[in-house]
Amino acid sequence: MGMTDPIADMLTRIRNAARARHESVGLPWSRTKEEIAKIMVAEGFLLEARRIKAKERSGEELLIQIRFDTTKQPIISGLRRISRPGRRVYVGSKEIPPIRGGLGINILSTSKGILVDREARKTNLGGELICSVW
Repeated sequence: MGMTDPIADMLTRIRNAARARHESVGLPWSRTKEEIAKIMVAEGFLLEARRIKAKERSGEELLIQIRFDTTKQPIISGLRRISRPGRRVYVGSKEIPPIRGGLGINILSTSKGILVDREARKTNLGGELICSVW
């Protein structure tokens, strides 16, 4: 039986690994997950995200390096899935909500690909609100 929400699974794995203070976490690869991880790396929430060959099964894996501060606290203090398979959430460019007074980001799926909220507002694009990171 397949997974119903692989993006929620990805966010949960990152959240759990950060709380357990693991250096990295591996998960099944998909193009969408890789794009979301690259945005989180570019915004400074993760150290690295790279695609590797899976060891025990066929296919590929996404290996994510979690970023910590000097006191070994994770940089990511929260991850929240907003649009999910049972309830899709779409917003226009003017309706994208700010996260933690601008300290967090929203990740959107737009017609130009997966973008961070700041870029979507700048290019006047709305779309599906995938998740929030702070």
